[in-house]
Amino acid sequence: MSVVMDTNALMMPVECDVRVFEELERVVDAGELLVPEAVLDELAKLADGRGKEATAASVGLDLARDRCESVAHEEDYADDAVLEVAEREEVTHAVTNDGPLKRRLLDAGVPVVSLRAENKLTVTQP
Repeated sequence: MSVVMDTNALMMPVECDVRVFEELERVVDAGELLVPEAVLDELAKLADGRGKEATAASVGLDLARDRCESVAHEEDYADDAVLEVAEREEVTHAVTNDGPLKRRLLDAGVPVVSLRAENKLTVTQP
């Protein structure tokens, strides 16, 4: 079993005060956590900025490097890479709060884990 992580999912600990990995274990059997290389690149670019978003991205990048397996892909854009990895690796879930990406994943038959309440995650089935 594996779960693919989007950029905003890895930024949740700072931006939303969510213990994302603990919450994932609570709502799904997370197994292996995958992060597309484009997501790592996006986090690195955001971390170069200033303010809360940069801090969240820096923390997310550290978490991704420590807790997730980096996955190569063909797509350049992070959202497209998440979808590509989700379909190719046959993941059990994807984690994102991005509305358009969530719809694309659900249309592709991938269950999505997203923020439900203030700091809790929930699963949406396709």
